[in-house]
Amino acid sequence: MAAPAFAVSAAGLARPSAPRSGGAERRGRGVELQSPSLLFGRNKGTRSPRAVGVGGSGWRVVMRAGGPSGEVMIPDGGSGGTPPSIDGPVQFDSDDLKVPFIDDETSLQDGGEDSIWSSETNQVSEEIDAEDTSRMDKESSTREKLRILPPPGNGQQIYEIDPTLRDFKYHLEYRYSLYRRIRSDIDEHEGGMDVFSRGYEKFGFMRSAEGITYREWAPGADSAALVGDFNNWDPNADHMSKNDLGVWEIFLPNNADGSPPIPHGSRVKVRMDTPSGIKDSIPAWIKYSVQTPGDIPYNGIYYDPPEEEKYVFKHPQPKRPKSLRIYETHVGMSSPEPKINTYANFRDEVLPRIKRLGYNAVQIMAIQEHSYYGSFGYHVTNFFAPSSRFGSPEDLKSLIDRAHELGLVVLMDVVHSHASNNTLDGLNGFDGTDTHYFHGGSRGHHWMWDSRVFNYGNKEVIRFLLSNARWWLEEYKFDGFRFDGATSMMYTHHGLQVTFTGSYHEYFGFATDVDAVVYLMLMNDLIHGFYPEAVTIGEDVSGMPTFALPVQVGGVGFDYRLHMAVADKWIELLKGNDEAWEMGNIVHTLTNRRWLEKCVTYAESHDQALVGDKTIAFWLMDKDMYDFMALNGPSTPNIDRGIALHKMIRLITMGLGGEGYLNFMGNEFGHPEWIDFPRGPQVLPSGKFIPGNNNSYDKCRRRFDLGDAEFLRYHGMQQFDQAMQHLEEKYGFMTSDHQYVSRKHEEDKVIVFEKGDLVFVFNFHWSSSYFDYRVGCLKPGKYKVVLDSDAGLFGGFGRIHHTAEHFTSDCQHDNRPHSFSVYTPSRTCVVYAPMN
Repeated sequence: MAAPAFAVSAAGLARPSAPRSGGAERRGRGVELQSPSLLFGRNKGTRSPRAVGVGGSGWRVVMRAGGPSGEVMIPDGGSGGTPPSIDGPVQFDSDDLKVPFIDDETSLQDGGEDSIWSSETNQVSEEIDAEDTSRMDKESSTREKLRILPPPGNGQQIYEIDPTLRDFKYHLEYRYSLYRRIRSDIDEHEGGMDVFSRGYEKFGFMRSAEGITYREWAPGADSAALVGDFNNWDPNADHMSKNDLGVWEIFLPNNADGSPPIPHGSRVKVRMDTPSGIKDSIPAWIKYSVQTPGDIPYNGIYYDPPEEEKYVFKHPQPKRPKSLRIYETHVGMSSPEPKINTYANFRDEVLPRIKRLGYNAVQIMAIQEHSYYGSFGYHVTNFFAPSSRFGSPEDLKSLIDRAHELGLVVLMDVVHSHASNNTLDGLNGFDGTDTHYFHGGSRGHHWMWDSRVFNYGNKEVIRFLLSNARWWLEEYKFDGFRFDGATSMMYTHHGLQVTFTGSYHEYFGFATDVDAVVYLMLMNDLIHGFYPEAVTIGEDVSGMPTFALPVQVGGVGFDYRLHMAVADKWIELLKGNDEAWEMGNIVHTLTNRRWLEKCVTYAESHDQALVGDKTIAFWLMDKDMYDFMALNGPSTPNIDRGIALHKMIRLITMGLGGEGYLNFMGNEFGHPEWIDFPRGPQVLPSGKFIPGNNNSYDKCRRRFDLGDAEFLRYHGMQQFDQAMQHLEEKYGFMTSDHQYVSRKHEEDKVIVFEKGDLVFVFNFHWSSSYFDYRVGCLKPGKYKVVLDSDAGLFGGFGRIHHTAEHFTSDCQHDNRPHSFSVYTPSRTCVVYAPMN
């Protein structure tokens, strides 16, 4: 087999700057920097490039907030569009690694030195196709016609959007050319992206009229046999054959009576003789796995229910909303009772709550099977299997269909950034080698997460992960994904022990894993090409430029970046006294976004709710939450302050933070308990003893009953969040074209801004209330209160008269053409709308 071709993972792009200390992505990310990786294909050889001396700011502000003079926020005005400064010119030697740029007219020829996939590698699918003509092609005639992705663009528009990127054109065009070349090779040798991304129809278990075919890619194994309940776990009964490319296969004909050779619900595994010894593994493409009571390891389940037991979707998928209001959830901990909740209960009890609260999307964590419950679903063992803790695959389909009936978009928190290091249940060491699905050596081991790092430059890994994304969209009708740990994927240091200052060389240098970035481009290309209404959100703390720009124009392709810096800023502020908060600092953090790259923002997510951290409510009210939340009892200054600021923080985050908003379940009413998964005591490798919690579920639940109890102050906080969501539904202010911050007054502690027709007034002062306080506005006329955090319904003091009418005058104020006077009490936020 030919040697792999070059693919400089951090390749040929820029010399990294001196290392910086501090900083880490949420939950920790990282492995040490390694030498360039290899990509499948023919060996061409490379030369190391000369250093690239570049700099400049990594952030372009989506909207600039004005002081008393005011500055129009993009796109309403032209300010804020000036590119960041450049520290120095870009220089290359003529003999540096050449960018394999492909223009719109170029087409790659079959085979030869232009293909990054060797002819031997390309035979994987061809040999399978030849052998399966008699079985699989019979089924293909009933499928819809092959779908064709739109051809790649030229990737040049990013330089018009951000001219500073021209100084990193070498890196970006290498990246885009690699993406285009892989697209071309998939079209040339794999039958196109439609076929390539349906790997679940060629690997794992396939049922046909004649029997069952099982295939597995395990090049490191010396022998393989399919074992399970169906053959009494006899390793000598069903030996598999291996082709030259490491694909093992067996065909089991139907029984004499026509019944399938493997009954539905049977336990199955593949037994392999590997370099690490004989091992039983759950098939990599398994669709369902369970942990039998009393057993430690999981078992793969052959899942092929009879037609009458299969769930049939009844409701169409909703259209993508213009603005996303996401309710982040975890099925297992969604019950008020200390237990593992089910898909069915979540469907019947939690989904109607989400709809009532005014959210239009539900994001579900921990769907992919994970052996360790306490991993929050992030240490995935079986990528194609929904977690069996919560019910059956049909139960999950029923849940999603019910959400669609309610008009809710369903997003899956998908994990492609790493995999569990569990060798019993997962992919780690699947074929007995260290380099099967993952990088070898230290690069393939995530030191912070204790997990395995995928080799995104391997064709079979790309097939596996792209097929995985498509499987969830096709089979379960998910409406999109939140991709966990994108920062960890895009850098060989995983965003750990580095500080991103915004200089562009931090994004386009040796520390960038180009293979991983190109995989994300292919994934977004696939999803948006075949499922135009699907939503992709990437969790990125680094601020990678082009991350949320379409692939066609040269971007990574996400619809939204998950704006993690906002939550970190609130925690930073809450550690101090709110009397010292700077209004300009708050506005800058909320509005500091890249031009044309949309963001989903949040004040807090599940990260802040975990044991060892604190929610915003707990930072504000601490132990007073346990004794002073009853309306018929006394309050305390901490409670009054905490409830007021809790509402203000959430509304200003939604108002200024981005085009989407996210909240973790229960945080809308200030859930008083942290999340602590059931666990026993453990001793770390260092010898440190960590006490357990007696495997208790007491802190692994959501006390929705507290938010619903009208006699508790939690209820008012929940009512405010509900009113906030419904206000956005009515006015669509998060995605309004008109955005303007007219006031950030440090002495008054007042922030005033316009979103669409609405005027938002925030008074963060701890004691000063202001009568006849003039606020500027764009439109003349009569204004009314449409949301008031101080209303009694929301646990406030009722200091605002909602029947009052506010008439504008032609008196300019804060650089606005019109203005009106308001009463703004301390620690309140009020939203005004024109009465017409």
